[in-house]
Amino acid sequence: MTVRLTLISPATSEALREVRFDDDGPLDPAGIARAEAVASAVDASPRAYTSPSRRCRGTAEALGLTAEPLDALAGCAMGRWRGQTLAAVAAAEEAGVSTWLSDPTAAPHGGESLCDLRVRVGAWLDGLADGTGRVTAVAEPDVIRAAMVHALAAPDAMVWRLDVRPLTAVHLSGRAGRWNVRAGEPLGQR
Repeated sequence: MTVRLTLISPATSEALREVRFDDDGPLDPAGIARAEAVASAVDASPRAYTSPSRRCRGTAEALGLTAEPLDALAGCAMGRWRGQTLAAVAAAEEAGVSTWLSDPTAAPHGGESLCDLRVRVGAWLDGLADGTGRVTAVAEPDVIRAAMVHALAAPDAMVWRLDVRPLTAVHLSGRAGRWNVRAGEPLGQR
């Protein structure tokens, strides 16, 4: 019994282009167009989910997926940093950003730590491993990184070593509590 999970990162948004902590803004027009252009490359799955953010829901829609929003797939709660650019936060809270970038258990923004994010996403992932079949999820890049770290049983600090580009797919296959990872496939290229 194997579950095959495809995690798809969202298309571009203003927050992504501005290197801003997401504030639940929509996709930008170019992101919508690009997602629609690669929709035929996305295999329909009997189970489809999405992060509850507008950009993930919009990406799922543009890809032609009927996806259920799940709180377990929500991006990391960034507390008071939400909506601010990384540069602005670093200028105002240099020590906090330094701590956040070096300690995955820290949450200087008053939100969720990266470790907490990985535990939440890992619990969802482990629940899937008890089933079979194909699953597709459009998820925030930090959620996809957390899923990969969990699947590989890697240290939480590895989240900073994984890049997730817009509209790419990460494939996980799992059974018996073990996951295999195939990362970074651009949609539309197989």
